[in-house]
Amino acid sequence: MAGPNVQQFLFDRIKEVIPNDKTLVTTVSEVLHISEDSSYRRIRGETPLVLDELKELCQYFHLSLDQLLHVTNNSTLFETIRIHNKDYTFETFLTDIIKRLVKVNKSPEKHMYYLTKDIPLFYHFLLKPLFAFRYFFWMKSIMQHPDFIHQSFSIDCLPPKVEEAGRKIMELYNQIPSTEIWNTECVNSIILQIDYYKEVGFIPIPIIEKIYSAVEETIDHLQLQAELGKKMFPEESPAHKPELFSFFYNRITLGDNTILVTTNSGSITYLNFEVLNYMVTSDTTFCGDTHNALQNLMRRSTMISQASEKQRSIFFNILRNKVRERKKNL
Repeated sequence: MAGPNVQQFLFDRIKEVIPNDKTLVTTVSEVLHISEDSSYRRIRGETPLVLDELKELCQYFHLSLDQLLHVTNNSTLFETIRIHNKDYTFETFLTDIIKRLVKVNKSPEKHMYYLTKDIPLFYHFLLKPLFAFRYFFWMKSIMQHPDFIHQSFSIDCLPPKVEEAGRKIMELYNQIPSTEIWNTECVNSIILQIDYYKEVGFIPIPIIEKIYSAVEETIDHLQLQAELGKKMFPEESPAHKPELFSFFYNRITLGDNTILVTTNSGSITYLNFEVLNYMVTSDTTFCGDTHNALQNLMRRSTMISQASEKQRSIFFNILRNKVRERKKNL
């Protein structure tokens, strides 16, 4: 049977993932097919969970039984989030991100670390021309959505609901204290994607200029955020915004797109693969190792938020010049 400490840890993890419109008692009752009174006794630790119940809850909520039982081995359990056109659409993908960010924001103590090799996902939602282009790229080349097979790019391809969800994601992210670790290769992928669509004739040059202008505006906005140590929308005044933003210039290595979220109730690591898909784990050892690796990289990088004005200008000018060079050669 599972001891009280294991049960408490399990129910704390379940609280983080249940929908906002459900209570812990009701959810446990439904999963285990027991009365709410029996559910209460298990949540309070008065009735120990039997192994079958522990297994049932872990499977239903995609939690690691090894982590709960403190089993030491070389394996880590991940939940895989893979986007496609049927059961898990792009709209569902965005909705799930919103739910995850809402849960993070409920925690009194929270921090997000973002090691990136591309422009972080959140910043694609700031300006419509950039968001529309990335949406077009994701639908056409990554998801191969049938509606986009023969479609050329238009800024109007962005559905209002998707645009609204993107803005909500950015709004929630702006509330989370965060540390971002960038390198000068971060704009390369979007430049290559624009070049490709230009060469195959899917985007006219006047529209490409609008996309590049949106990328430049995004870079300008990021530089302002780094200077102030604050996060906000471009149209917002930073005057009353809290200082929640740290920015590091990484010249050491080209890392993967990795997110580590730490809260007072535990840590979660997100590993990006195949552009949009990602894997998630709350394994204590893995998250601890990820945190140590990020701290080590930060010690070897240059913090350019609220300090190091010269290095900050150098970094953002490198990004800006890459975009301007492409724009000039159109």
